Amino acid sequence: MLFKPLESLAGDRKGGDLRRRAVNDDEPRFRVGKVGGMAVDHEVPIVERLMQLFRHLGITQVHVAGRLTADWEDLAGMHPELLASLTLICPTDMPPPSLKALASRLLVVTGDQGPAAEAVQKAAATLPEATIVTLRDYFGHPRADVVADHAEAIGHTMLAFLARQEHEHDLKPSPLPEGEGEIAGITYCMHGDGPPLILLPLGLAPSQWDALLPRLSARYRTIVLGGAALGSVASLEARGRSTGYLGVVRSLIEETDLQPGEIILDVGCGTGVLDRWLVRRTRRANRLVAVDIHRTLLHEARALASQEGLEGAITFQVGNAEALPFCDHSFDLVMSSTVMELLDADQMLREMVRVTKLGGRVAVVVRAVDLRSVVNLPLRAELKAKVEALPNGVAGPRGCADASLYRRFRHVGLDDVRMFPQWATYMDDTRLHGLQERLLAALSPAEVEEWRQAVEHAQNEGTFFVALPFHCAVGTKRG
Repeated sequence: MLFKPLESLAGDRKGGDLRRRAVNDDEPRFRVGKVGGMAVDHEVPIVERLMQLFRHLGITQVHVAGRLTADWEDLAGMHPELLASLTLICPTDMPPPSLKALASRLLVVTGDQGPAAEAVQKAAATLPEATIVTLRDYFGHPRADVVADHAEAIGHTMLAFLARQEHEHDLKPSPLPEGEGEIAGITYCMHGDGPPLILLPLGLAPSQWDALLPRLSARYRTIVLGGAALGSVASLEARGRSTGYLGVVRSLIEETDLQPGEIILDVGCGTGVLDRWLVRRTRRANRLVAVDIHRTLLHEARALASQEGLEGAITFQVGNAEALPFCDHSFDLVMSSTVMELLDADQMLREMVRVTKLGGRVAVVVRAVDLRSVVNLPLRAELKAKVEALPNGVAGPRGCADASLYRRFRHVGLDDVRMFPQWATYMDDTRLHGLQERLLAALSPAEVEEWRQAVEHAQNEGTFFVALPFHCAVGTKRG
């Protein structure tokens, strides 16, 4: 791994007491939450949660498929003997040290466009025994519905690969009954019969594994995992709890001059982490509606709001940002944070303006790929400049992740446009997996090793931080 192992971040627990730090109304209230009515420590490493799940289900060997590195990396690196195979669908990156022992049991399905694809191709060169399948002319960006887009190709490839691994490893059918449950903050739902196959979340893909579930369940005991500890839910929650990112959003809200009683719409709400923060910050003085096209995220968003005692304070519903399901002039404030990068930005902005009342405001945050990041690391000047020049995320062909946000606000007819770039500072590993993807694509192996050592040194010294840039704009809809 490039960074500190997760177990080093588990925090201090003495005598079984779970520690909390003091927070105010602008910060998230729960480091220790409840899932399924049980107390959950958000800092327990994912690998420990998965091992608890395996023990509960009686799993001694299993096929695993997933996408996000944080979900599978420590499991693969620390317990390779448990994995009959590992399938990665458009992974964000592939750290070779974690995969070396699994190379002959590794299937990777990747696109051929974008920084993640470049990182995968570099890593694949060091894992010659792995099976690599490339989807031509495909950009497997974070919101790409990968399995739905290539269901036939991925289904055929996975089933053939898993059958070959079963022949070699003699994996037995699982006696587990169909059903669902929750262990250690991970939810599970089981279908079908046959050897066990764990399906980890597929990032922000709207339909997740749905397009393949019938085919996979016909031959395997498929165990679909979810919950707040895994996938993009964990990533979005961690970012939304960070003081750096909350500072960006707080400044955005302050620029809107939000008044008690005004109605708010959040477009692309994800897990609702910002909505919960906003409800607490305004002391429930505003009606808040939150929409997302991702039904899985909305399910988790409702559960998380309930766990924090915010049932009824936020209305979550399915909605497409490019065709919002609301009448004209419905909301006083329409906001969105880091959604416009991968959609049709102009169409999304037109829809946001359409549903805004006359005199209402539109507020948007996007990642800034045209501004430099800041990393506080003891690196050579040349390498430091190279790392800081890496873009903060990616933009789709019609997306917006640069200063064109301000021009778009003017062109759509918004007045009194306030324009302000900001940097969100992270002092822990909250955003390092996303940065790692871009590093692996852009740096040589020697440079990656220098980066890794610099991060370890700065973390041990307590001086590490990375500051990532964002463009922010607020405009008013006039008559």
